Amino acid sequence: MSSHRITGWTTGGVLVALGIVFGDIGTSPLYVLKAILGGAVGGLTEEFVLGGLSAIFWTLSLITTFKYVVLVLRADNNGEGGTFALYALLQKRSRWMYLLAIVGGSALIADGVITPAITVVSAIEGLKMVSADIPIVPIVLAIIALMFAFQRFGTNKLGKSFSPVMLFWFLMLGILGLVQIAQYPSVIKALSPHYAIMLLVKNPGGFALLGAIFLCTTGAEALYADLGHCGKRNIQISWAFVKVMLLLNYFGQGAWVISHAAAYTAETNPFYVIMPSWFIYIGITAATLAAIIASQALITGCFTVFSEAIQLNFWPKVLVKYPTEIKSQVYVPFVNQFLFVACMIVVLAFQTSTAMESMYGLAITLGMLTTTLMMSFWLEKAGYNKVLSRIFVLFFVLVEFLFFLANLVKFMHGGWFTLMLGSLIAFVMFVWYNGRKIKNRFTQFDNIGKSIELISDLSNDEAIPKYATHLFYLTRANNREQIEQKVLYSIINKSPKRADTYWFLHINITEHPDTLEYTVDELADGKIYRVDFNIGFKINTSINSFLRSVIEDLTKEKRFDIVSRYPSLRKHHKAGDFRFVIIDTVVNNDIEIPTREGFILTWYTVFRMMGTNDLKAYGLDTSSVLVEKVPLSVHTVKLAKRMQRAE
Repeated sequence: MSSHRITGWTTGGVLVALGIVFGDIGTSPLYVLKAILGGAVGGLTEEFVLGGLSAIFWTLSLITTFKYVVLVLRADNNGEGGTFALYALLQKRSRWMYLLAIVGGSALIADGVITPAITVVSAIEGLKMVSADIPIVPIVLAIIALMFAFQRFGTNKLGKSFSPVMLFWFLMLGILGLVQIAQYPSVIKALSPHYAIMLLVKNPGGFALLGAIFLCTTGAEALYADLGHCGKRNIQISWAFVKVMLLLNYFGQGAWVISHAAAYTAETNPFYVIMPSWFIYIGITAATLAAIIASQALITGCFTVFSEAIQLNFWPKVLVKYPTEIKSQVYVPFVNQFLFVACMIVVLAFQTSTAMESMYGLAITLGMLTTTLMMSFWLEKAGYNKVLSRIFVLFFVLVEFLFFLANLVKFMHGGWFTLMLGSLIAFVMFVWYNGRKIKNRFTQFDNIGKSIELISDLSNDEAIPKYATHLFYLTRANNREQIEQKVLYSIINKSPKRADTYWFLHINITEHPDTLEYTVDELADGKIYRVDFNIGFKINTSINSFLRSVIEDLTKEKRFDIVSRYPSLRKHHKAGDFRFVIIDTVVNNDIEIPTREGFILTWYTVFRMMGTNDLKAYGLDTSSVLVEKVPLSVHTVKLAKRMQRAE
């Protein structure tokens, strides 16, 4: 299968990147400087404002530009980026790598809840410039409801308008800021790191200010996740433009605040006050559209994260839809409903952007820390200089850990919600990943070679009613010479199932995102086949469509006869019938396993209820599928030895 990796750059690619990559970080001027200035103690001074601007500049330069745009974007998995794409590439290098993937993935999802709330609220709050009595919360709730309702139809048509809207938005940011800078050019002094250092060292609340400063780079993790949609070079080139426009706006806001320090109050939003009065409605409209686009990008990103998590066995199988013909676009109804409810709760509970600032950033700092730690493995794998790699890791672990501690200060003011949400998602991922590992460990396998003759004899035994012409089983046996005992028991012992051909299907999720290939082993001449599918973690596992392609290929190669074996149907060249048997392993309460594993399996059973079954997950026709439930079996040798015959 050909790869869709994007190489090089194009003008169109750069514009697309503007539209779908930088929405989150691009709307940060709505609230970042306002949040920093809210931490001023003892009055607002020029040094404080310059210190805030300097901190913004160096945070964007070090974290967003150097770490993510220059270095992290190189850590692509065949053109794909993001936590799970990186995990798929590195999972064999450490047995604990899955924990980093869980933290990083859950942090991005938590961001997907907070971003729509804070960006839309910040945009609509601009209406207070027109009238203080305008009800902000109902308008925000209506916008969010419409935004989530639209998801099921896909964003193909809407997405075409993202690029010109965001181009206008960034140009607007730059021009508005440049006008203010021209009136107070001395604000450029803030480029010196001296002012940022003095802000953190001399200000009484300097350390706590790091939490507000960090808000300027919250979209960096989402930037990496969008690598597969736009390509590295397109993102890097567009970021050069975006960064300049952001800094012009930040510095323009700072210039206005310094010039009007006496008139500045806690309720003042410098983003809106730098606009001319005749432009305010245009500015609010542009801010609202940019907020919707930023929210849309995060929501779509969450759909992608969940679909990858399902493929990599971090989340229960839930229904995944493909609303458009665009390859990378997915829609996950469960995720859409979850994000919608969570966003509504955030808006109703916190209501203002100022209140939401306290809950924003805590989970993202954890996500950034996990990316840094995973990058340490990638740098080693890629052959970078070990000394420089360790300096990179230690530096960013220190910086991001300081940001995390600063955000932790806001725990009681809303940060608890973000951590609670991220922890809940991480718990589900941890239980699901380990629950499957535990179940697989208790699965017992046999050498299939020992049963081939028996299965062939069963197929030819006309004394047993024929169950199906073609009978299919899914197997988790990675070794082609093995098969689960429970599969053999289902065929031979549990109501013997006679079929003309038996098929054992094995699905292997590969570390490469777009792999789609298969191999066929004929274990018994015309009787028993094993098909191994190698499927990338971004490919939907639709067994029906995959199997159809396999059978068509085998038929063309004359390795398989698809015509029915019943004489009456064969006479008219009718295709044979196909039946699937799905063996569902259930956990019994009477098995003896360690307490930790028992706890995990209990919750694993609970979380199974929120997912869909294998029939829907693999796109199987329910009329041709039999589900057999078997208990989770453990080795009972020790129990047997303890049993004594009654006298």
